[in-house]
Amino acid sequence: MKDVLNSYFSQEHERLREEIRVFVAQCISPFINDWEEKGCAPKEVLREMGKRGFLGLRYPKEVGGYGGDYFMNIILMEELARCGAGGFPLGIAVQTDMANPPILQFGTPAQIANYFTKAIQGEKLGAIGITEPDHGSDVASIKTRGVKKNGKWVINGSKTFITNGPSADYIVLVTRTNPGPGFKGVSLIIVDLDSPGVTVSKKLNKLGMCSSDTALLTFEDVEVPEENLLGQEGKGFYEIMWELQGERLIGAAGAMGYAGYLLERWDELAREDPAWKSIAEKAAQEIKQLKARVETAKLFNYGLVKKFIHGQYDTQLVSIAKYYCARLAYQVAEQLLLLAGPLGVKKDNPFERIWRDSRVYRIGGGTDEIMLEVIAKDLNLA
Repeated sequence: MKDVLNSYFSQEHERLREEIRVFVAQCISPFINDWEEKGCAPKEVLREMGKRGFLGLRYPKEVGGYGGDYFMNIILMEELARCGAGGFPLGIAVQTDMANPPILQFGTPAQIANYFTKAIQGEKLGAIGITEPDHGSDVASIKTRGVKKNGKWVINGSKTFITNGPSADYIVLVTRTNPGPGFKGVSLIIVDLDSPGVTVSKKLNKLGMCSSDTALLTFEDVEVPEENLLGQEGKGFYEIMWELQGERLIGAAGAMGYAGYLLERWDELAREDPAWKSIAEKAAQEIKQLKARVETAKLFNYGLVKKFIHGQYDTQLVSIAKYYCARLAYQVAEQLLLLAGPLGVKKDNPFERIWRDSRVYRIGGGTDEIMLEVIAKDLNLA
């Protein structure tokens, strides 16, 4: 197994893994319970991660990044999972792999300098706005409107389930700039969230991912400079579909990070606690099967990452990875919870929390059902 992993991870990768692991142990894990209670993490942590280069690992040095590759982002997600909660890593993933890649890919030099570079340095927090109260994440049915008026975009509408929404500095907003139906009139616009007319209408309380703040945002006659259009007008559908491939791939990696962490924690408890040891001995075969499934899924993901680095975006395989890994993380958490019995639901271990968090993974970034629809379409079964 080690030889296989060496084909993906170099010594530099492993040094980075150790650096992030120490950071998580010292700066995140001791405080995660408090952040779960408060519903968010302090921005000082974001700034510290930016100073250490963790928010720009796969991005070029010319724009303020670390200069690494996509495997470094995979390592970041796997190691953040060791904090024992999904919410904080989710907020970081939105920053590193959802809100900001479109700015680097399609943005002007001014947009990259003002938003992207400041984001990966930890000076600004970003969000991405797709989901709407009445239409879910169906980009072709977006109702939030952007109308040109006197050299500005005037935006009206609402977005819900926006990760980082209450504390973000800006949002990459999927907006309808042409009143016609379908996806041809959709554009991306960067909106500063301190603009007049932007309201955090409701901070959402969720089943899981509690240390990420999530909101319903409303936009009422919000005026945005015309130059905040991201990419080409009317091409937002294609631009956001490109973004979703990376989002789903990093989601699959995060899910397997949690599953792997849970299995490691199970082994630790079995060594430390006689009550856990007795349970673990009886469940040894089931645990081995779960470990085999998780390691296989990781290798599948790593193969996709290697293709992703070389510009190969296989929508079907990425959808399979997201669907399978999100479900597997949930299944691992649920199985360990059931095997542990009363011990599993105690708040002093991560099983009940990650069971809740992993259920959210099967919704965000594309629900199980949507992933199956994408897979079936690519197989000509839909």
